[in-house]
Amino acid sequence: MNIFPKCFTLKSRWLFSSLLLAMLLSGCAGIGKGVAQAVLEKAESEDTRVCQVWGKPFAGIDANLAKSKGKTKVLFVHGVGDHLPGYTTEFLEKLAKQLNLNARSEDQKNIQLSAPLLPGKRLGNLRVTHLMNEEEGKELTFYELTWSEITREEKALLAFDNSGEYDFRRAQINSMLKKFSNDTGPDPIIYLGKSREAILTAFGQSMCWMLTGDWEDLPGSGEHQCKGLDDSKIDHIANDDYFVISHSLGSRIVIDGMQRIAHILANTAKYEDPGHGVVVTEKTIEAFQNKLIPIFMLSNQLPMLQLGRELPEVAGQQASYCDPEGALYNKRMVREMSLIAFSDPNDLLSYGIPPGFSEKYLDSRLCATITNVNINVAKVMDAFGFSDLANPLEAHVGYDQDDRVIALIAHGIGNEKTSPLIKQRCEFTKTVK
Repeated sequence: MNIFPKCFTLKSRWLFSSLLLAMLLSGCAGIGKGVAQAVLEKAESEDTRVCQVWGKPFAGIDANLAKSKGKTKVLFVHGVGDHLPGYTTEFLEKLAKQLNLNARSEDQKNIQLSAPLLPGKRLGNLRVTHLMNEEEGKELTFYELTWSEITREEKALLAFDNSGEYDFRRAQINSMLKKFSNDTGPDPIIYLGKSREAILTAFGQSMCWMLTGDWEDLPGSGEHQCKGLDDSKIDHIANDDYFVISHSLGSRIVIDGMQRIAHILANTAKYEDPGHGVVVTEKTIEAFQNKLIPIFMLSNQLPMLQLGRELPEVAGQQASYCDPEGALYNKRMVREMSLIAFSDPNDLLSYGIPPGFSEKYLDSRLCATITNVNINVAKVMDAFGFSDLANPLEAHVGYDQDDRVIALIAHGIGNEKTSPLIKQRCEFTKTVK
C-alpha cells in the first residue's frame, strides 16, 4: 500500500516518513490510535509473530506454587523513565490470571527503603502484594521495586528544558520527543555515576526483604531497613522459591546487584555490623548456595551496558565454582542463576546474550546459565510504501503485555507444565554442552 500522493517527491516522502516514525517513537501510537494507526497499520489477519527459544529448559513461577513447605516470591525491577509505585499492575493482573490466582490482599504494603550502609539516604519504594488461590492452596508474594526516587532529583536539572520558556519554541511532535528523551535518557548516565551505589543498595534491600520473611512478617508502611540474614531466616531461604523479573536497564541493575551480593557474601567480615543489626551467618550463606534463581530479563540490555565497563571481580572460573567437583564449589553464591533474556529483534535497545558472554562478563560465583527468547512483541506492518516495519517503541515496552511472554514466565518451557499457547506458538531448541 502506497499512502503518498503522486506529487510527493522522494525527499518529501522521507520527511513525512520521519515525522510519522517520530510520532510512533514518542508514544503517539497510543494517543492517536484512531488516527495514525488507522492510516499506517495494515495488521495481519493471522498473528504470525516469531517466538523462538534457545537454551536450557526452565521452569516457570507456577512450578511449586501449591507446595506444602515454603513460599513463592517474585521481585520486579523497572528500567529507564520515571516510575511510580503500582507500575506493574497490568502485568501482575495478567500474571495472576495465567497462574489462576483468583484472590489477593486487600491492600499492598509499601516499604520506604533505607539501608545501614547508606544512612539517611532514601532508596525508593518496595510495594508488596499477596496473591492466592485458596481452593488450590497457591500463594505468591510479589515485590515491586521503584527506584526512580533516587534519580528524580538529578533529572530535575533538565526540568527547565520542559518549561514554557523553552518548550513553546519546539514543534509539537519534537516537544513530545524531547520530554520523552529528558525522562529516559539520563537514567543510564546517572546509573554510571554516584547514584549507582544507591540503586544497587535498593536492589539489595529488596532482595533482603524477599529472603527474610513472608507476607505477614513485612511492615505495612513507613521507612525500614532489612539488616541481615541470621540463622532465624534459614528456613525461608532453604524452602522458598525466588524469581526476579527486570526490564531494560533493570537487567543491568539486577546482575550488578547480584554481583554486589556475591562480593558481600564473600567478605562478610568487612560488611557485618552487629551493633546496627547487620548480620550474615555461615549457615544462611550455605542455604543460599543451594538456590536456583531464575531471572527473566525483558528487553535485555546486558551486552550494550557492558561496553566500557571493567570485568567482574571473579571471571572465567565457572567450572571451578559451579561444578560440584570444582575446587571452589563451596565458594559459589548460588547453585544456579538461570538468565532468560527476552529480546524483540525490532527493539532497538535490546539484545540476546551471545555465546561466551557468561564466562567472560559475569561473575563466576553466580553460576549463570543462558536461555535466549527471540520474540516479536510488536506487530509488523506496511507503511510509507515499505513492508516489514515495526514500531520500535512498542517493541521495547510491550513485553509485559504479551500473552506469550506472560505464559513463559508463568509456566516456562521444555517441561510438563509448558502452556499450550507456548507449545503452539513458540519454537524451542534445547542447547547442550
